[in-house]
Amino acid sequence: MELLGYFNYWVFAVVLVIGFYAVIAKGNLIKKLLGLAIFQSAVFLMYITMDKIEGGTAPIIQDGADGQLYSNPLPQVLILTAIVVGVSMTAMGLALVVRIKEAYGTIEESVILEEDHRS
Repeated sequence: MELLGYFNYWVFAVVLVIGFYAVIAKGNLIKKLLGLAIFQSAVFLMYITMDKIEGGTAPIIQDGADGQLYSNPLPQVLILTAIVVGVSMTAMGLALVVRIKEAYGTIEESVILEEDHRS
């Protein structure tokens, strides 16, 4: 079946939409951060699954291995860097949510916007 050949793209699209929905539709700042983390995970999944070559091996060249397919290690390296940056940004976002909670007494976006419009 042709649709099953694109399984990783379907999973990517579903996870991406779930993360995007959480960022757009939720009013709680922590839920928005979790939605952003899910959104990032979908992008990581897409890059990692696109790199896989059927029958590909690690890019270690050996004598007598002519015509062998090699997988590109660059996407994995880039994704590892992106994961570290994503975790750091999530931690910074959570620290900002703590400061917002201290300043406004809530983490609901609508209440924060109402208080800002009053002052």
